Amino acid sequence: MTDSLVQWLTAALGGKVSGEMIIFIISMIPILELRGGLLAASPALLNVPILRAIPICIIGNLLPIPFILLLIEKVLDLMEQIPFLDRIALWVRAKADKHKGQVETYGFWGLVLFVGIPLPGTGAWTGSLVASLLHMKIRKSFPAILLGIIIATVIMSLLSYGLLGALFG
Repeated sequence: MTDSLVQWLTAALGGKVSGEMIIFIISMIPILELRGGLLAASPALLNVPILRAIPICIIGNLLPIPFILLLIEKVLDLMEQIPFLDRIALWVRAKADKHKGQVETYGFWGLVLFVGIPLPGTGAWTGSLVASLLHMKIRKSFPAILLGIIIATVIMSLLSYGLLGALFG
């Protein structure tokens, strides 16, 4: 699913904005995040040089995180007061509850691994949501999320530029 979303966004935005802007936008989107940005930047799609793509994807992925950490609980509380949006808020809380065990058990390092290992349903957005709903302090959660993003960057760079680069380069 991620691959098809990345390909669709790349095609939809291609010719309208630069490749760098495309990977920046993709890196800010939940579910896709840095992983999708690096896939889009790879030789298989946009062929953005890796040393240019990495900082763009990291910044794009990091940009929403402080807002999530600071505001998501208030936003969800507000959404729960509005018909129809209440279901979305409950779904978001259930998603966070499903993933909070690892973070709750292992704290800082659990959050690092949760964000860093590129599996479906993990990443900076969900990690921030879980950290916020567990009331982790920002001075503890933000560095953990940043470290997780760096780990994800290494893994996804090797996959996107190593494997895909060998296939399409």
